[in-house]
Amino acid sequence: RSSWLLLAPLLSPPVPVITAPPCSLCPEGAHRFQWIRNLVPEFGISSSHVKVLSSPTEFYELLKAQIKAAKQRVVMASLYLGTGLLEQELVYCLEETLEKSLQAKGSPDLRVSILLDYTRGSRGRKNSRTMLIPLLQRFPEQVRVSLFHTPNLRGLLRLLIPERFNETIGLQHIKVYLFDDNVILSGANLSDLYFTNRQDRYVLLQDSPEIADFFTELVDAIGDVSLQLQQDDTVQMMEGMVHPYQGDKVAYCEIANRRVMEVINSARTRQELLHAKTFHSSQPGSSLLSQPDSQASGSLKPEPDTWIYPLIQMKPFGIQIDEMVTETLLTEAERDARIYLTTGYFNLTQAYMDLILGTRAEYRILLASPEVNGFFGAKGVAGAIPAAYVYIERQFYSEVCDLQQQQRVQLQEYSRAGWTFHAKGLWLYLAGSDLPCLTLIGSPNFGYRSVHRDLEAQVAIVTENKALQQQLHQEQEQLYLCSGVVSASTFEQPNRYVKLWVKLVTPLIKNFF
Repeated sequence: RSSWLLLAPLLSPPVPVITAPPCSLCPEGAHRFQWIRNLVPEFGISSSHVKVLSSPTEFYELLKAQIKAAKQRVVMASLYLGTGLLEQELVYCLEETLEKSLQAKGSPDLRVSILLDYTRGSRGRKNSRTMLIPLLQRFPEQVRVSLFHTPNLRGLLRLLIPERFNETIGLQHIKVYLFDDNVILSGANLSDLYFTNRQDRYVLLQDSPEIADFFTELVDAIGDVSLQLQQDDTVQMMEGMVHPYQGDKVAYCEIANRRVMEVINSARTRQELLHAKTFHSSQPGSSLLSQPDSQASGSLKPEPDTWIYPLIQMKPFGIQIDEMVTETLLTEAERDARIYLTTGYFNLTQAYMDLILGTRAEYRILLASPEVNGFFGAKGVAGAIPAAYVYIERQFYSEVCDLQQQQRVQLQEYSRAGWTFHAKGLWLYLAGSDLPCLTLIGSPNFGYRSVHRDLEAQVAIVTENKALQQQLHQEQEQLYLCSGVVSASTFEQPNRYVKLWVKLVTPLIKNFF
């Protein structure tokens, strides 16, 4: 294995570096990650606006409270909306808030936009669509429900693949929950398991209008190239839009690429102008700082100590920003840096595996034990998926041992009675530091699906604030506390037995789950 040959393409910058004057908003410590703003908008905020949540219940209660308090917009992107009592309560909260908006004087201001996956959201007779139709019927001018259909599921393939299995081809996997200027980034879907006993990650960005605008525009862009749910449970495309599975695939993907990249590039331009304006206004003698009452009146925001970078991955549309940034982070991680990486579904791409095995940082990889895998106990073929993950895990562990990297690369399995595990992301600790300065949080699982098939979004949060670093460290510790280190004896346990047919089939199907 020649790791240097592997890394060569990543060592050159993916886009020309902008030769702008150094930004006064970003002190020296954050400079090592400023290259990300060459690809995506950079949002500088105060760390006091960031809150890390730890439990499904806290996430659910926050969703309800934010819906009830919303005045202008509710934007929710998820894989699907479940059909149980807890999900129904969310719909009631939306209904109540929309009703209040209607009764307010003048025209109602509140707009609700929901983006889900078409195949997952249409599964079964009672599904996400039937849950949301009453809202569309009652508030047709205020509610929009968009159902993304992958352009890769079409023709004979679409006719032949049955329900559930059709979800393997590609999904809308982004999870963003946005209320006025407050944004929740998570890997959790809108389903009762994610509100009760399925462990995930959640971060709230409060009073962040620029970030909220960005994700509103992103969801709008994907919504525009998605099927629109109608009051009678039919779907149709917006007028003049190419159909995702009946129209020309290349034309559809080009339009989708253009719409999403417009959102990314226009936000990036806006943020650069804002940075330049702030830089000039903070110079000695500027009119802004010469106003004696401006600080007292609260017209000046606190100087940012935290930066948010949205990372988008939509390979069907030719957008690979998240993949590019993740690979570069893994490549550039120095000796004695520590990376804590977690995924509910351990099925890393070959590129990510090669970087982990071929670079210098220490890795602590947290994954689901078979019993907390989301597919554990599933009926039919899906019931064998946890065994397939065990097989993939064992292969990777064997490779770590063959390269004598057990001290540097450690696998840990999350195990918690009565719970399932769905957390994903990473925390980066620089060499010599006891606290992380960067985390990735959002929908990607670092697997083939996340990189090649699905629509994904996460954010890189870079912070210099010790209190926020401590929050992120505690989040990491809390998750890893429920884990045990993987060793050779792990795979000798009876529940790790993998049937021969699963071993034979896994290499053929691993790119679909």
